[in-house]
Amino acid sequence: MKDALISGKRKKKELLTFLACFVLANIIHLFAILKYDNTSMTELVTSIGYVTVFAIALYVVWTGIRLVLFIGCNLFRSKKGS
Repeated sequence: MKDALISGKRKKKELLTFLACFVLANIIHLFAILKYDNTSMTELVTSIGYVTVFAIALYVVWTGIRLVLFIGCNLFRSKKGS
C-alpha cells in the first residue's frame, strides 16, 4: 500500500483555513459579549476553550462542505468524459 504524503502547501492551506475558523469563532464570541452587556471583556480569555471547540466544529463543517463539493465536481467531470 502506498503511503499518503501531504505537501507543505496543503498543510499551510489547512492551517490557514483553521486559523480563519478560529478568528471567525472569536469574532462571533466578541459579538455575543458586546450584545449582552452584563458580561465582562475578560470572558474573551477565560472562555478560550469553548471558542477553540467552536472553531474546530466550524472547521469540520467547512471541511465537510468542501468534501461534498469535491465529490460533486468529480462526479460531473467523469460523466462529461464518458
